[in-house]
Amino acid sequence: MSEEDRRKWNTRYGEQGGMLEPSGFLRSLADRLPSKGRALDVAGGSGHDALWLARHGLEVTLVDVSDVALERAAKAARESGVPLRVRRLDLEEEPLPSGPFDVVLCLNFLLRPLFAGFAKVLAPGGLLVFAQPTRSNLQRNAHPSARFLLEDGELPRLIQDLEVVSYTEGWTGEGRHEARLVARRAD
Repeated sequence: MSEEDRRKWNTRYGEQGGMLEPSGFLRSLADRLPSKGRALDVAGGSGHDALWLARHGLEVTLVDVSDVALERAAKAARESGVPLRVRRLDLEEEPLPSGPFDVVLCLNFLLRPLFAGFAKVLAPGGLLVFAQPTRSNLQRNAHPSARFLLEDGELPRLIQDLEVVSYTEGWTGEGRHEARLVARRAD
């Protein structure tokens, strides 16, 4: 990722007010997620989902390219008394942290080469939770741009060495057309 992109994300997170709510998709999986173990939040921004996972009982590592986002996440974790590891990582240049992780969460971030690494960092029985808007999202929303969208029906084809547990694609209550997937690494 270019330094210009890093600055763009730092500016965006610097202008963000308050903490965002955790993903509704993630919260809907509460009964399916482990309540102990390790989790990795990939490109997790200011940590709203990472903090939810930590409150759920997981030891969470949040990686993102934005220093500002990571500072906000660390501060929110300290203020709420929740342990959270943060690490600046340029996922276009550096590999995922080594696992094993019981949960890998990747929401609203698309970098297709990462799919080859997800199974490698998951523990046996570990879950990948992934959601990303599809090209159909452009029918109602200008963002994200086409370059950051999945093709309709593409997500299951990207999964490597994992068993798809659930997959949906369609319009969400938030007004986005998303592909949502949970996949498990074999035991």
